Amino acid sequence: MTHDELQQVILSLNAEDAFRPRLDVAQWRTFLQFLTRHEVRANDLLLKQGEMDRTVYFLGQGSLQVYATGGPPGSNKIAILRPGAMCGELGLFADGERTASVEAMTPSVVWALRLPRFEELCQRVPMIALEVLRAAGTVMAQRMRANMQRQIPMT
Repeated sequence: MTHDELQQVILSLNAEDAFRPRLDVAQWRTFLQFLTRHEVRANDLLLKQGEMDRTVYFLGQGSLQVYATGGPPGSNKIAILRPGAMCGELGLFADGERTASVEAMTPSVVWALRLPRFEELCQRVPMIALEVLRAAGTVMAQRMRANMQRQIPMT
């Protein structure tokens, strides 16, 4: 999977919590250069609830399940993510523990934006970094609203 294919997958995701930065073609190319590609096996844990990590992931291929522990019975399954989805977005905004775990349901390809690379993006191209933050904040707000409606506790 190439950067261009990842961009197409992200832009084609039809979900309320889709990552939608307002970037032109050249800005997308620049942004995607800051991501690193990783293959994940089925059942591998991508994010672990309670761990400290500031990495954000974009799902290029496969499917991921998001779940949390410690809530009322039946509330642990939060979402299934399809290609184009973002996860770990809270890491762009604050130091803190992961609020949920994310596990690969199938062999998957994810693209990581690690904090040092995001900080480099902020230094080199602040307008793109600001737009990425705005779009990630929108994803985070949409997911928080959905979780509140479903009465899933936020830890």
